[in-house]
Amino acid sequence: MNSPNFNIAAVERETGLSKDVLRVWERRYGFPSPERDSTGERQYSAEQVDRLCQIKRLMDRGHRPGKLIALPTEELAVLAPRHANVAGEPAANADADDLAALIELIRRHDATGFTQAMQQRVARQGLQRFVQDTIAPLSWQIGQAWESGRIEVFEEHLFTELSKRLLRQNIAALPAGRGHPRILLTTVPEEQHVLGLLMAEALFCLEGAECIPLGTQMPLMEIVRASEAHAADIVALSFSSAFPARQVAPLLQQLRALLPSEICLWAGGAGVQRTAAIPGVSLLLSLDDALQALHSRQQMGV
Repeated sequence: MNSPNFNIAAVERETGLSKDVLRVWERRYGFPSPERDSTGERQYSAEQVDRLCQIKRLMDRGHRPGKLIALPTEELAVLAPRHANVAGEPAANADADDLAALIELIRRHDATGFTQAMQQRVARQGLQRFVQDTIAPLSWQIGQAWESGRIEVFEEHLFTELSKRLLRQNIAALPAGRGHPRILLTTVPEEQHVLGLLMAEALFCLEGAECIPLGTQMPLMEIVRASEAHAADIVALSFSSAFPARQVAPLLQQLRALLPSEICLWAGGAGVQRTAAIPGVSLLLSLDDALQALHSRQQMGV
């Protein structure tokens, strides 16, 4: 098989590094070092793209690019695990053998079998236990399997898409929530991961809250406008472990300043695990924390 080459637009898309950054690094550090095609356009090898992806992951964790570019590939691999924990530690009562069987269906690319097995678990466990005892720990184990090289990126995406579809179907089957509080759920720009948001939405709906899902990557001003238009009591954001940790606190501080004081701001997901306390923001480190925050709000009658 011939090794594919990537033009600069494809590298930008694959790595999340802008074209300007790639050109600056080329001049300053001598890496990446693309070849040129017959029209003079830069062409990057797959190996260079992989290395750039590693560097970008480490930059998101606070490392400096100049030092990273100088490191041998082996040292980069040690510093940059392929995938970070997406859902915290697995639930203590999760049946590891049952979850392993579900992962094996994904590895065999048996989408129908996986969907049927998951639907059976929903029927057996009920939606709340399914979210907490199946989806959450299974997400964690899928991440670990990818880290160890036991599954591929496309297999992880298959798991995510099938799980999203199943959660949405079950949320849609719930009675329409007309209670309190009214919770607007979304993510900030560049946060594309929605599975954690769907898990929270399912649990909130089951507790009688009225959920307003806006999907992912909403500009901050649009979040503010939507919260006012829907008379939301709470804005709930999800941050995955893939989101740059250094950006979480500034974004939350900015959104808190933009939102009316009477609207609560909640932030959950693996991406807030190391975030320091922020005045006016509730950091929810687990699904149990999210439920507890909801129950506290409901008991206060607001």
